Amino acid sequence: MKIAYILFNGITWLDFFGVYDPLTRLQSLKFIPKLQWDLCSFTEKVSDNFGLQVVPTKIRESLSTYDALIVPGGFGTRPLRFDKPFLDWIRTAEPVKQKISVCTGSLVLGAAGFLINRKATTNFQEYETLKPYCKEVVAERIVEDQNIITAGAVSSSLDLGLYLCEKWSGKEAAAQVRKRMAYRG
Repeated sequence: MKIAYILFNGITWLDFFGVYDPLTRLQSLKFIPKLQWDLCSFTEKVSDNFGLQVVPTKIRESLSTYDALIVPGGFGTRPLRFDKPFLDWIRTAEPVKQKISVCTGSLVLGAAGFLINRKATTNFQEYETLKPYCKEVVAERIVEDQNIITAGAVSSSLDLGLYLCEKWSGKEAAAQVRKRMAYRG
């Protein structure tokens, strides 16, 4: 299994690391020994609003070969909804089996056209912004509608990571990851 994590300027790093950490444990604990991932970006460097930078591993490469696409949120998602070159790049993920977002990452999935006729969630402060992109905005921490999984505000990223651990590797895997993280949420 191969994951594309989408990074962008204005990202909220907890949205990314909250889901990234539990999923990497699927590899280290040998539940998915061949789990792979790339840090994908449209720009050579990405930083949050405070200047913390992460260097992507793939820049502007097609997203079509991944099994899962994970789009975190952050204030950068708002202008990206109108960035045609960025959205064209995100649309290369059309064949990706699972499209996943944390917080306002769902606005990017929506602007790319992936939420049409789907239920989704986002940060509670952006429900109205998400409405034009999907069939229904649901006020839940995690919403799954066919091949789309969206999670609510920033703290839901850990819950999403554990949800995906269970979905991809079963309850025992999720329990082991949860235990290693000492997560009681």
